[in-house]
Amino acid sequence: MTLTSTALPYFDAAAVRAAAPWTTAVAALERALRDGVDPEEDSPRLFSPAPAGEFLIMPAVGNAYSGVKALTVAPGNPARGLEKIQGIYLLVDSDTLAPVAVLDGTELTAIRTPATTLLAVTRILAAGPGGPPAQPRVLTFGAGVQALNHVRAAHALLPGASFAVVGRRLERVRGLLATLAAEGIDAREATVEAVAGADVVLCTTSSSTPLFDGALVAPTAVVAAVGQHGLAAREVDAKLVRRSDVVVEGRSSAFREAGDLIPARSVEEWEAIRPANLRELVRGELLRTPGRPCLYAGVGMAWEDLVTAALVYEGGTRH
Repeated sequence: MTLTSTALPYFDAAAVRAAAPWTTAVAALERALRDGVDPEEDSPRLFSPAPAGEFLIMPAVGNAYSGVKALTVAPGNPARGLEKIQGIYLLVDSDTLAPVAVLDGTELTAIRTPATTLLAVTRILAAGPGGPPAQPRVLTFGAGVQALNHVRAAHALLPGASFAVVGRRLERVRGLLATLAAEGIDAREATVEAVAGADVVLCTTSSSTPLFDGALVAPTAVVAAVGQHGLAAREVDAKLVRRSDVVVEGRSSAFREAGDLIPARSVEEWEAIRPANLRELVRGELLRTPGRPCLYAGVGMAWEDLVTAALVYEGGTRH
C-alpha cells in the first residue's frame, strides 16, 4: 500500500466522536486487552521541549495497525483563549508502515481517557463485595474537557448513576452542568465533603496537591486518579494510597509517571506489591480486600490511542 499525503483521510473531532461512542470505545479497549495487548510492553511516552511548552510523542505498535500521537502542551494557551493541549494522530498499516489516516489527536485523547477509566471502574465495581451498586453515586473533581467526558462516559456505562461535580471555579462548574443538562444528564454542584458518600470518585484535574482527605473515602468506593501524568502530580494523598487496593494501567508506566503512587510508596515497594494492571483486571484477576477502597491510577498510554484510532478509522471507512 502506497499513499500520498493528499490521499489520507482526515478524521476531525466530530468524526472521532461519532465513530467512538462510549460503550463502543470501552468494548474495543477491553477486547484488545483480552486479545493480547500487554500494557507492560507499551512504548514509553517521549518528551521534547518546544518554544512555549513541550512535545509529547506516543508511538504504539499492533498487528494490523501502528501509530503515533504527537501532542503539544502550551501552558500559556488558556490565558489566550486557546487549548493547552493540541495534536494529531498518524495511523499506519503495520505490514507496510504506509500512513492510512490522520485523526484529531486532542479529541482522540478526550475519548480514550474516559473510556479507559470507565473500563477500569466498571470492572473494579463488579469485583467488589456484593457486585456493583444498583445506583452508584459518582463524584467528579474538575470542570474541564476530561471532567465533562468522564461524566458522559459514566452516564453511558453506569445506568442508574447520580452525578455531582466539585471544581475550584464555580462558573466553570455551572457551565459544565449546563452542558450536561442540555444532553439530558442531571448533575449537581458539590463540595469536597461529598467524597464520604460517593461510590465512585473521578479525579480529572491538573492538581499538584491532593484534592481531598483520603480518610473520607468509603471502604467500598472506587477512586480513579486520571487527571494527568508526572511524578509531581498529586490528586490523591498517601493516606488513600496506603489504605486502598490499587489497579494501574500498566506497572511500568505507573512506576515512571504516577505521582499519585510515588512517593506514597517507593518503586521497590510497588514492585514487591505488584498491583494489578488493566489486562489482569479484565481477566478477572483482581481480588478486592473487604473493607478497603480501590484506587485506579491512570497516566494515559499509547496502546489506548492506537486501539481507539483503529476503531475510528475502520468505522469511518465502512460508511
